[in-house]
Amino acid sequence: MVGRYKGETFKLYTLAMEIKIFKTKKSFKKGGLHINPDIYWGLTLAIAFILALIFVIFGFYLFAKINKELTMIEPNNVEVETINKSKIDETLEYFSSREKKSSGIINSPSPVIDPSL
Repeated sequence: MVGRYKGETFKLYTLAMEIKIFKTKKSFKKGGLHINPDIYWGLTLAIAFILALIFVIFGFYLFAKINKELTMIEPNNVEVETINKSKIDETLEYFSSREKKSSGIINSPSPVIDPSL
């Protein structure tokens, strides 16, 4: 917008602003009934926060309950035997026999002769 005469450019600019050639739409609402998504986003966030808080409280309650049960002491201060010695001995015997079998297999010569030698 350049005018031929001095100061004409400013007049054209002010004229363009008065006419509002560069119109910008500031409101994009449809006519009639419409749904406000801000309410639903706020409701969704509130529900998610409440559920997270409930899960944290439930987790702490479960932790406290399990932690209390693991003390293994009866009310008359006698420790409860929780491990059966015979079961441990059976398990150790089973694994020692497996170790002997494995070492026997590893130390025995291979029944198949390698044809590439």
